[in-house]
Amino acid sequence: MSHFLYLVRHGEQRDAQHGLPDGPLSARGERQARAIADRLSGVPFTGAWHSPLEGPSETARIMTESMPSLDPQPSALLFDCIPSGPTPDMPQGFKPFFGSVSDAQIEAGQAQMTDAAAEWLTPSREDRHDLLITHNFVIAWFVREVFAAPAWRWLGTNQANAGLTIIRVRSVKSPELITHNDLAHLPAELRTGLPVPQPI
Repeated sequence: MSHFLYLVRHGEQRDAQHGLPDGPLSARGERQARAIADRLSGVPFTGAWHSPLEGPSETARIMTESMPSLDPQPSALLFDCIPSGPTPDMPQGFKPFFGSVSDAQIEAGQAQMTDAAAEWLTPSREDRHDLLITHNFVIAWFVREVFAAPAWRWLGTNQANAGLTIIRVRSVKSPELITHNDLAHLPAELRTGLPVPQPI
């Protein structure tokens, strides 16, 4: 049986340039949401979930406008979070990131992503196509899980707004990364959310 996860980062938020953690989508974010909906319009989704925060919720709502069979449900397992803390093998360049992160935030993020991996990276007995509309760090953790990489390796694994990552969950083999941060559906002016500009 085939079980595919389609992970989408939410569209650009209106106040993203001010570093706010959540908020309504910008006009560009709305265009990104429509573009990813067009890209995925032919996928026979069996389930869809989104982070309860405003950006992913609005992205899900806009996608549903052009994909009426989609019925995205909020899931606390898709909240933005810090999936793990610093470890001895982590490059020192990442250390400043954790300066304002509390132990409680790290513990909550670890527990959340353990549950999220158990929920969606478990092989299915039937063909499944699941859509998850969530956040940069959450998607990065799923990618890290695919490769069973060290805990810190989600750091520096970034996704653009409305970027598409697809994972195939297999029953007798480890998960397979089909594509990561695919932006083919986004023209250059809609490619936002990454640390550096991306080539066309």
